[in-house]
Amino acid sequence: MKKICMLIYALLLNGNVWAIDGVSVEIGQGDEDTNIARIGAQWDWEKKWFTDGNWLVTGYWEASAGRWNGRNNAGNNHNITDVGFTPVFRLQQKNLSGLAPYLEAGIGVHLISDTHINADRRFSTAFQFGDHLGAGLRFGDRQQFDLGYRFQHLSNGSIKQPNPGINFSQIRLAYHF
Repeated sequence: MKKICMLIYALLLNGNVWAIDGVSVEIGQGDEDTNIARIGAQWDWEKKWFTDGNWLVTGYWEASAGRWNGRNNAGNNHNITDVGFTPVFRLQQKNLSGLAPYLEAGIGVHLISDTHINADRRFSTAFQFGDHLGAGLRFGDRQQFDLGYRFQHLSNGSIKQPNPGINFSQIRLAYHF
């Protein structure tokens, strides 16, 4: 944990890290009546692959912070804070009349503030892997708006048992500077 904190601290001292390329907000629903709300910041990759046709592959780094709200059968609520960092690959159509559909996939790391969301669901570690698949549309005169859907799964990758994991369906709205 100490090494991860030192790495994050070193990255934040880098002057280019503050040149954010976009911001996002996500809302969604997960397993066992768990709601999620999350904000994020994106840093676009300069590298683009397969640029000859109408589609290209690119990506971005995403840092996020969010809150899960879980409810059990008795109606009790419990909140978890989630902090994550994910590299995301995106297959995106080039700008055709202001619209650019895309597909994306990412696998990153998350730290959660508590290992139980309710009495029925407990995680064995605060460290979780988060992977997602998404689809959406960039639009606007500069493609500055991004509206998409994500299916996300978080689990500890069987580092420790039990490993129940959790799934979320999310709607994501982003603005690119």
